[in-house]
Amino acid sequence: MTVISPDWTHELALVKAGADVVLGFDEVGRGALAGPVMVGCSAFFASHIRQLAASEKPIPPLLRDSKMLTPAERERLFTPLSQWADAWAIGASTNKEIDTWGISHALGIAALRALVQVEAKLAVKPGTSSTASTAIAGILDGPYDYITPASSTLDAPTISVMPSMTTVVKGDAHCATAACASCLAKVVRDRLMVHYAHDPKYQKYDWAENKGYGTKAHRAAIAKFGPSDLHRLSWHLTDSRAK
Repeated sequence: MTVISPDWTHELALVKAGADVVLGFDEVGRGALAGPVMVGCSAFFASHIRQLAASEKPIPPLLRDSKMLTPAERERLFTPLSQWADAWAIGASTNKEIDTWGISHALGIAALRALVQVEAKLAVKPGTSSTASTAIAGILDGPYDYITPASSTLDAPTISVMPSMTTVVKGDAHCATAACASCLAKVVRDRLMVHYAHDPKYQKYDWAENKGYGTKAHRAAIAKFGPSDLHRLSWHLTDSRAK
């Protein structure tokens, strides 16, 4: 299998087009049966991107799409990546919000919740009559921008500056910002599901192993014991073949 290493090609193009800050977004937990969906957001100033792209080691060792890494490799990357980005945050939507809103809107709100945290860390403020707004560009892994539509809904948090979004298919493999966001979000969500797994009322679902995804054993446990308060009740939770 060919291993794709992310680079700064897309980010540099956005900087050249005038972005002061480039954000990378990636989701984790979209297909899980239990637990929240999360969206990671990593932020890099334009000057930092130029510096990194011109350096001898523009990308941390091992950094790539989080799905191509082992859990141990992701954990090893977590602290270096959290220090590498100029700011980062993870936004979440709960299983109940997913049931109420549907997955696309839940992803959009989770991304906006991450964006609010990142902009606060970067001290981003909207422009005034005498100052221009910070120009922010966002890269979202995948073919569909679920962030911009969510920003105009009543569920959205207040955003200081809304990024101009670009979608990149396999962005978590090709774009350094999205790969960073992908790894950080994956570790945060996995840790949360392992934490839940230690609670006696959730032990039967084995979330320490499956992280809430629909393995055969997980579906069989749901069929036997019923769903928990952390399951997505609007989803097809059981396999008719599970015994």
